[in-house]
Amino acid sequence: MSRGPLQYQPALDTVNSWITGRPKTIIIVFIIVTALFALGLPFIEVDPGEEGFTEGTPEQEALDAVDAEFEEPFAEETQSTQLIHRGDNVVSREAMLEFLRVLETIEENPDLRVAETSTPIDGIVQVIDQDAQTREEQIRALEGVTEAEVREAVRTLVDEQPGFKQSFADDFNEESVFTSASINVVEHEIPEEQEDVTIERIQGQIADTTDASNADIITFGGAIFEDEFERALIDSMALMVPAVILLILGFLLFAYRDPIDLMLGLSALFMAVIWTFGFVGHARIPFNQMMVAVPPLLLAVGIDFGIHAVNRYREERIAGKGIFDGMTAANNQLLVAFFIVTGTTAIGFGANMTSDLGPIFDFGFVASLGIVFTFFIFGIFMPATKVWLDDLREGTRIPEFGTQPLGSEDSLMGKVLPLGAKLANRGPAIMLALLLVSTVGAGYVATDVDTRFDDEEFLPYEELPAHIEIVPDPFGPGEYQVREIVTFLGDNFETGEDDEITVYLEGPIYEPYVLESIESAGEDPPGEIVRDSDGQADSESILDVMNQYAAEDDEYAALLEANDLSANGVPDRNLERLYTELLNSEFEAQALEYIDEDLQSMRVIYSVDAEATQEEVTVDARTLADRNWLAATATGDIIVFQTVTELLFESAIVSLAAALGLTGVFLVIIYYLLEGRAMLGIANLVPIVTTVAFLAATMAVLDIPFNALTATVLSITIGIGVAYSVHITHRFIDEYNDRLDAYESLIVTLQGTGGGITGSMITTAGGVGALVLSVTPMLAEFGILMSISVIYSYLGAVIVLPPTLLLWERYFGEPTSSPAGESTQTTDARVAD
Repeated sequence: MSRGPLQYQPALDTVNSWITGRPKTIIIVFIIVTALFALGLPFIEVDPGEEGFTEGTPEQEALDAVDAEFEEPFAEETQSTQLIHRGDNVVSREAMLEFLRVLETIEENPDLRVAETSTPIDGIVQVIDQDAQTREEQIRALEGVTEAEVREAVRTLVDEQPGFKQSFADDFNEESVFTSASINVVEHEIPEEQEDVTIERIQGQIADTTDASNADIITFGGAIFEDEFERALIDSMALMVPAVILLILGFLLFAYRDPIDLMLGLSALFMAVIWTFGFVGHARIPFNQMMVAVPPLLLAVGIDFGIHAVNRYREERIAGKGIFDGMTAANNQLLVAFFIVTGTTAIGFGANMTSDLGPIFDFGFVASLGIVFTFFIFGIFMPATKVWLDDLREGTRIPEFGTQPLGSEDSLMGKVLPLGAKLANRGPAIMLALLLVSTVGAGYVATDVDTRFDDEEFLPYEELPAHIEIVPDPFGPGEYQVREIVTFLGDNFETGEDDEITVYLEGPIYEPYVLESIESAGEDPPGEIVRDSDGQADSESILDVMNQYAAEDDEYAALLEANDLSANGVPDRNLERLYTELLNSEFEAQALEYIDEDLQSMRVIYSVDAEATQEEVTVDARTLADRNWLAATATGDIIVFQTVTELLFESAIVSLAAALGLTGVFLVIIYYLLEGRAMLGIANLVPIVTTVAFLAATMAVLDIPFNALTATVLSITIGIGVAYSVHITHRFIDEYNDRLDAYESLIVTLQGTGGGITGSMITTAGGVGALVLSVTPMLAEFGILMSISVIYSYLGAVIVLPPTLLLWERYFGEPTSSPAGESTQTTDARVAD
């Protein structure tokens, strides 16, 4: 019945007439729609990794431009494989011989499309024998010398080429000639027309070759990296889905206590997942790691709807109503509650669409759309199927296994759940004040939550936790080595990427002021930028190449001097001619590492303090970029990741504010329209604000940061958590309109609906908690937080909401006008079709 200005009962009567009068028609329609959505499942494309998060940021676009414009072009697609050689001493004679034999095998295999190889052993052998060019000749040269001669050759090469030792691990010792690891690179040329030749297959074959050798060689490359990302997603799903099914089966058996209702609930859940991910396939939305969290969220809401639908229907049947009248009475309350929950949950999930990060936007869109699908399935399909099955079962020998609702007055649950209301009744203002003070304290603790973004966040565990290791085949995960490799490289090699940043400049670089601008930008550099002996920023730019050419060519040196009006060593006129002369010289290749041929862009590389934080480096790099007179963007992996980190924090705060604000507005409007009591919307928000504060504080205590996935958890908590408050509030107001006594209404509500939300909480917490079985730490942390948020939301509904509603009665609970219109429809008739 409607007590507000919106008369919704006629719409409910129409829906109920279909549910109770034409259930088979509804069932058939929903099965057909499910089949159509299922056709999209084969088109789901896995998009693992962090690329989706960085895509579209100015810093990433600048980095892409740098890679495209200042790298040597190839006629064919060229990709590389790293061979990480480890051992007691990889520059010993025997170790190098072993490695060369493996490398010879790889180079001689035409299927591996080897274009070029790079190994520090080449330089060592050249010192020993300059005529040794082929692998066979190199092997003979090494076999013909002693260990002492090898050591002397290494020392000679280090003296002549100091940069040579960059291929060795940080423990390289020149005196003893020792290092525990080296990096070697194999370049592959892959013709575009040969689609069957893929880098994935090539790197797999190389890995097989190195594994079969006696040498300790790790094969690493982009394809192996992406393959482990994809396997991590698949293995996570393979671990979680059976666990979720078992947990849900166990909890729903407790909640339904009827195998037919159990199968109906599971079918509806399965249908919700099919609809959602079928749409993902049809819409070609990339399936990234965040999407793994969508099914548990859909299950959370679906389980909530399913338990409440069956529980409320059973209450009406116990009260003496028949199948059709009982379902009509249940739906008159539940469809409205489901609509409110769907609205608030879709707002909570959809608030993530405020993010500038593509994967978070997609996640918010898919999750909110999935909730709408869940509403239709559990609000229409499940009741219609329940009516059809019960009508079919009535008059037969098929037993009714469980007909009692959860949390009846005489049950243990019925005695425990009202305790919050009984305690609140003694002093609701004092109880709520204490709860709000604790909320403020939790909010203060929450200010310590960190924000992090790193590509390693997406990697599987280096060592799987014990609770995953014990999972038997075929559900057990495979072996992962990417995190181990990345950690090994980070611990043992100076990659250079952590020690430098790039400033990318766009515009006509031949303008007279451009090089002067670069020079002045490096004066008195910010704190984390390394300084050279003159106090300038330590940098590499086109100026270095110009000076190198001038040192070898007197004519070019004179040209440089003639166009340096300020006499500071930096030309400030006729730059186009100076560039052209340089590009027509033997220094063309070096010049093209810093300027493009069209003279419309350039880059400057700056050295930074390797010990500085990501944030400190980014701030200083942006300061350098802002000093330039051309449009300049600071970029590099460090800066790209810091940019995403900033966007993640912004996304978490903005989505939280949007979810909280829009949910509040929605609830105020909906309770005014439906009940004429707008302040009930505000009362609904009180427990959810407490939940969010305590969840954020828990993140700080557990040292779980905002990352690519957990940045969404606060807005999702509003979407999931407000459902518990809505179910309590909606049942409460129905009882209150009849009794006009808030305390009595709360007791009845908590004994009835309280049982439903308890069953929903247990099932949902277990379902989303199954994410801890993910082989990716980020997903496991998300699962932990979601389980905690569900528990906190439930406690908020049964502890924080009762004193809030008692105070609502005190200040806003005057009775409204009499019902505007009640349903007179009689539905206790046989099924029409």
